[in-house]
Amino acid sequence: MGLTARIRTRDGWAVSHAVVTVADTTGAQVLRAEADAEGAVRDATPLPPGAYTVIVTAVGYAPAASSVIVTASRRAEVGQVTLARQGGTELPPPGPWTVDPAHSGVAAVAQHLGISSVRGRFTEFSGAIEIAPDDVTTSRVEAVIRAASIDTGNGTRDKHLKSADFLDVERFPEITYRSTGLTAAGSDRWTVHGELGMHGVVRPVDLDLAYLGTGPDPWGGTRAAFRATAELRREDFAMNYNQVLQAGTAAIGTTLRVELDVQAVRGASLPAA
Repeated sequence: MGLTARIRTRDGWAVSHAVVTVADTTGAQVLRAEADAEGAVRDATPLPPGAYTVIVTAVGYAPAASSVIVTASRRAEVGQVTLARQGGTELPPPGPWTVDPAHSGVAAVAQHLGISSVRGRFTEFSGAIEIAPDDVTTSRVEAVIRAASIDTGNGTRDKHLKSADFLDVERFPEITYRSTGLTAAGSDRWTVHGELGMHGVVRPVDLDLAYLGTGPDPWGGTRAAFRATAELRREDFAMNYNQVLQAGTAAIGTTLRVELDVQAVRGASLPAA
């Protein structure tokens, strides 16, 4: 096998239409290959030993270039190449943006029995983003989640999570988040500082935010995509229920990993259906 590579987006999806070009030290093209449906590139053409430049391109993405040394094996093993959306490092245009729940996800993952994980998601939520025109660190985000919309795929477990042992949705029907500021963590990464209100308790919570880019949608609008993660401790929000197993392991982990996949539409409201 002469050339192998895996082409992915920043959030892990395969880029099936990517093209990989290999050039020698004179700039002459010596190999060109296309990725398959899984974003994998496999070309059996052997390459003479030496130094090469590998350039990966795909429509809608910024090109990526890297160097590779081919040894006597005559193989160029590029590994994973991550492509950023075209204009992905350029911030979304300033003004209001509205989270599109139909193309976004709010999930939480907890350890179960000390050996596996249970994943849940909230199916009803809304959010608004305001991109500041001058100082992006003063941009704001607000979100509201309906606590009773928790869905783990198990009705008995969901009923328990909605009870007073956990979310207590009758007394605290909403989970809220309001940002208080942003700190740059890279060209396309940010730390969002904010306050999370859940189960009657408000605590500061930071989100690790990755900006995935902005582009047009099929309905004539403009969308921006983000992915954010955070870790929460249940006891910080007065959810102390647990069942300890015979071996001393907690049935449900005390730490939750929150995963947010967000698409926001430019404008103060969602377009009419």
